Amino acid sequence: MEWYDFLTFATLAVVFGPLFFPSNDPTSGLLASLATFGAGMVVRPIGAALFGSIGDRIGRKPVFMITITLMGIATVGVGFLPTYQQIGIWAPILLVSLRLLQGLSAGGEIGGSAVYLTEHAGDTNRGFKTSFLQLMGPLGILASTLQIALLQHWLTSEEFQTWGWRVPFWVSLLLLLIAFQVRRALEETPVFAELNQNQKTNSQLINNFKDSEIRKRMFLLFFCVSSSGAILFFCVQVYTAIFLKTTVKLPPELVDQLSIYTTVALFPLTIFAGWLSDKIGRKPVIISGLLLGTIFIKPAYLALEILGAQFIQANTQDYFFAILLILIALSLALALVVGPQTAFLAELFPAKNRNSAATLPHNLAAGWIGGLLPLIITWLNQVWGDSLAGLWYPTLFLGAAGLISLLYLPETKNVNLSK
Repeated sequence: MEWYDFLTFATLAVVFGPLFFPSNDPTSGLLASLATFGAGMVVRPIGAALFGSIGDRIGRKPVFMITITLMGIATVGVGFLPTYQQIGIWAPILLVSLRLLQGLSAGGEIGGSAVYLTEHAGDTNRGFKTSFLQLMGPLGILASTLQIALLQHWLTSEEFQTWGWRVPFWVSLLLLLIAFQVRRALEETPVFAELNQNQKTNSQLINNFKDSEIRKRMFLLFFCVSSSGAILFFCVQVYTAIFLKTTVKLPPELVDQLSIYTTVALFPLTIFAGWLSDKIGRKPVIISGLLLGTIFIKPAYLALEILGAQFIQANTQDYFFAILLILIALSLALALVVGPQTAFLAELFPAKNRNSAATLPHNLAAGWIGGLLPLIITWLNQVWGDSLAGLWYPTLFLGAAGLISLLYLPETKNVNLSK
């Protein structure tokens, strides 16, 4: 539900432009919409610092009850917002405010959930067990995309633009009620319960920065794993749809169909990567994904642009399947990085520091590096007058992360989580 709420906004970025940021230049409206999406990502580290510290002090479970409530209220609120035409400048102000509230919630949830699941996973096959958490982002996008595709099929273009876009946000109210009831039944992790029994647990946020080893590991998590995973996630799961709709100008229904197939293919790839990390280690699997992403991102988008143009001219299924294969290859790079990520994130830090030490860099990376990616790429493309120029940003970032990982990233698959 958290990802469904958070990423429905990304799926509707093209729709929000004219509704909340009217402009004579469609690109400016899209940039404003993407900036609003990015704003929610930018505040994620604040939520991570706040809720991560609470998680180390009072437990992992209470944080989940707070974050799911905040996310639900903010998301349902978006569904009731008046547009720019109705209330003028207050429309984008309210939209950004609710987006910031979503970001605070996501900051406490994403990262903390990785720690929670890993601490419950035991000592064997942690990579495989925890890889399922990484399916939640794609599942959120899949649920959102399917729902929007069905609405666009059932409604006229005018009906969808007038009120149909609100439906995915209204559905969040039902999801909120279900999720809240389910979370009440969660148990605290055995690792935190043991830690709390043996010693008084305090906020470790400041202590994390005083410890040179934890500080170093926080940087490695931020730069090599979380930032790179976020870049690949937003390149593969978010920006490709925007690129195919706005630059290649494929029909939105076709792009949604491609997104659904790509997301479904990502599920087994991610679980396989988690399983593989239990066999050969987290480090080699993660580095493989970084190198594949570095080599493949720019050529992949160039091929998408060429094949998309040919599809529009010829309208044959051969080009459709070629585009789909490219998207699945990009998904493989993403899976190799994020499959082991949940386990690695928790294994990297000692138990008493784990929630705050893992949550802050992970959300800083996802928010400031991944969340701003569509905006930065679109802006660079506009500055250089080239639809592919902005892709040098993720390419160079992933290349640097791969090199640093090769030299400094530790292997963690046999770590004792209770220590």
